Amino acid sequence: MTIAPDGPALALAAGAILVLVQLASLALAARRIGRRMPESAFPAEAAISLVRPVCGLERFSEETLASGFRLAHPRYELIVCVADAADPVLPLVRRLIAAHPGVPARIVIGEERVSANPKLNNCVRGWEAAHHDWIVLADSNVLMPPDYLQRLQAAWRPDTGLVCATPIGTRPHGFWAEVECAFLNTLQARWQYAGEAVGLGFAQGKSMLWHRPFLEAHGGIRALAAEIAEDAAATKLVRAAGRRVNLVALPFAQPLGPRTLGEVWARQMRWARLRRVTFPLFFAPEIGSGALLPCLAAGLCAGTGEAAAGMAGLLALTYAAEFGLARRAGWHRSPRLLAAMLARDALIPLIWARAWTRGMVVWRGNPMAIEGKPGRVRAA
Repeated sequence: MTIAPDGPALALAAGAILVLVQLASLALAARRIGRRMPESAFPAEAAISLVRPVCGLERFSEETLASGFRLAHPRYELIVCVADAADPVLPLVRRLIAAHPGVPARIVIGEERVSANPKLNNCVRGWEAAHHDWIVLADSNVLMPPDYLQRLQAAWRPDTGLVCATPIGTRPHGFWAEVECAFLNTLQARWQYAGEAVGLGFAQGKSMLWHRPFLEAHGGIRALAAEIAEDAAATKLVRAAGRRVNLVALPFAQPLGPRTLGEVWARQMRWARLRRVTFPLFFAPEIGSGALLPCLAAGLCAGTGEAAAGMAGLLALTYAAEFGLARRAGWHRSPRLLAAMLARDALIPLIWARAWTRGMVVWRGNPMAIEGKPGRVRAA
C-alpha cells in the first residue's frame, strides 16, 4: 500500500489538532480551577445534613472520617450510613462520635435495595433521616478540609441543580499510585473542569450537594437508581430539569497510599465501563483523551524522522502543560510524574477497548455484570 503524497502532512495535521485539543482542555481547566466565582445563591444561614455511606476499613478511614467531625460550618449534622451491623468500621465511627460530642452525629444501619448500586442503597435511609433540606452525600474516602461545606455552598447558583467535587489523588506510595494520581488529577479532573467550563457539567459521586425539594420534585433519591452509577443518573436528571451541574472552585483530596497495577486497572476499568453504558457518545472519543496515542499514531503515519521528531516535541509540550496545571492547582507532583503520565496514556487505549466488551466489575465487594444497554444492570 502506498501513502499519498499529502499523507504525511495530513497525519501531522491530525496529530497537531489532537494535541491542540489537549492543550485547550488544559488551558480551560487551568482557567477554571481556583477562579473567583460569582456570588453564591446558597442561603447564608441554611443548615446542612452531611450523609456519609461507609463500608469496611481502609488505610485512611480514621483520618478521612474524622475530618467530617472537624468542619467549620456553624450548622450541620453528620449521618453515617452503614449497610451491615457487623461492619468492622462501626467501632471506629462510634469512637469518633464519642470523641466529638459537639457535633450532632448519628449512625443509620441498614440499606434499602433500590438498585444494584451498593453505595446508593446505603445512602437511602440516611437521606430520609436527614433533618435539613440541604444535603451533602460524600464518600468515606474524601478528606474534608474545615471549609468543605462552605466551598460546596459557594458554587451554588440560581440555575444550579447539583454541586459536585472531583477527587484529587494525594499521598501516593509507589509508582502505580503515581499512575492513579495521573488518572485522577490532570486527566479526569482536567477534562471534567474543561467540560464544565463549556457548559457540559457532569456529576461526580464523591461529593454531591443537593437541595432536597428539588430532588424530591424529580423522584427523590430513588430516582438516582435510573442508572447503575448514581452520578450518571444525577447528571441526566439535572439536565432534564433545565439546571446545571457545577463544580467547586478547588476539589478535595483523596489520599491513596499504595496501589498495584491490578488495583489501578480494576478501578479504571470499572469507571470506564460505567461511562460507556451511561454516556456512550461521550465515552467513544475517550481513546484520544491522553496525548501519547494521537502523537504516536500521527508520527508513524507521517513516516519521516522529521515528522516523528515534531510529534515528540508536541507530546513534550503537552506533558509540560499538564505538569503546569498540577503545579498551578497545587496537586501532587514528583520526579516520577512524567513516567506515570506515559504509563497512564499507554493504558488508556487498552482500557477503552476492553470497556466496550461485556464483563464483570466488582464494586465494594459486590460483583456486578454491566449490560450493554444504558441504565440496565444485573447483580451477579
